[in-house]
Amino acid sequence: MSKQSTSLTPGRQGPSLIWKVCVITLCRLVLNSARRFAYPFAPALSRGLRVHLTAITTVIAANQSTAIIGMFFGPLADRFGYRMMMLAGLSVLVVGMFAGGFFPFYGVILAALFLAGLGKSIFDPALQAYVGERVPFHRRGLIIGVLELSWAGSTLVGIPLIGLLIEYLSWRAPFFALGGVGLIGIAALWFVIAKDGKKTVVHQFAGIFSAWRQLGQERAALGAIGFAFFVSAGNDSLFVIYGAWLETSFNLGIVALGFSTTVIGIGELSGEGLTAAVSDRLGLKRSVIVGLCLCIMSYIILPLMGKTLALALGGLFFVFLTFEFTIVSALSLCTELLPGLRATMMSGFLAAAGIGRVIGVLIGGSVWLTEGIFVTAFVSAVISCLGLASLVWGLRGWKTCAKDLRLTGS
Repeated sequence: MSKQSTSLTPGRQGPSLIWKVCVITLCRLVLNSARRFAYPFAPALSRGLRVHLTAITTVIAANQSTAIIGMFFGPLADRFGYRMMMLAGLSVLVVGMFAGGFFPFYGVILAALFLAGLGKSIFDPALQAYVGERVPFHRRGLIIGVLELSWAGSTLVGIPLIGLLIEYLSWRAPFFALGGVGLIGIAALWFVIAKDGKKTVVHQFAGIFSAWRQLGQERAALGAIGFAFFVSAGNDSLFVIYGAWLETSFNLGIVALGFSTTVIGIGELSGEGLTAAVSDRLGLKRSVIVGLCLCIMSYIILPLMGKTLALALGGLFFVFLTFEFTIVSALSLCTELLPGLRATMMSGFLAAAGIGRVIGVLIGGSVWLTEGIFVTAFVSAVISCLGLASLVWGLRGWKTCAKDLRLTGS
């Protein structure tokens, strides 16, 4: 147990830690960029494919649906190994990207971006379970916080680079680039991450249905899944309309709206960095609760900050900083809720978050059109309060294994 739980932690394996974190972060940067680039570059894709813009929104919806499908791969990761499923997720991405690059047809691009989302949905739960199995609980917020920097990195680095490829080469160039870097990631992951040798007693029973049945019997797991659903629905209720709010309130053009996306990316980056810096010292459970309370407050005060553009952008920065701190701390916490089925737990968490985002988009768009920013922000706060209640209910009386808290890097 000690060897497994310290293979990613500082100490005598410091160089190994650095290499593993760098390789995994690169892989996640590719996966996140592939997952997200269709949003800002939907017009470029529609022109390249000669289809209506609404056809690209169908592609985006198909991409989002993979979070739900990914829940079926969590038990497979628990049974066959986290390394194997991380490699499988990257392989799915590479196949999709090269297919999209070589065959520039709408149906192929639809499949390519679906596979990009599916690859991420396979990779992420396996990665989080891998970290949960090998990193002491009191250092988990640090490691997962660092790895989650790749999410903000896709906004601040990946998408701008993809924009340059589209501008100076063609709309097909990002597919080749992402596929090529994905291949490099597969090779690096193969050599840097050792075989985890599953088929242990913990993992033998982890069939899909038995794994989900066990998860359904754990109150802490159910509370966390409810939390993921509600906080994601609350955040996307606001996220889906923030551009329209800024545009109508301040008459912003495309360039200025693009700058607002940068503000959100910096907010996400700050939240992830804050998780890495303070969540372990504060305690992961306390970090999630405090972060969500601050996030709820930020929803409520956001409309009041709409008097000037600078204040509005500052409000959005605080919303996404607190939300990202909350969700990344929650990811770190959830790796310990079901130790025997970590990937199942994490895939369930991410699937619930994906469903919540879909519901949130529907709620936010409808409320914005009829009631405006004040009611939309209030609805986001109320939905997030339900997430807080779900988490508190689920974690009442829950404590992590005391032995994990005392592990060292030696």
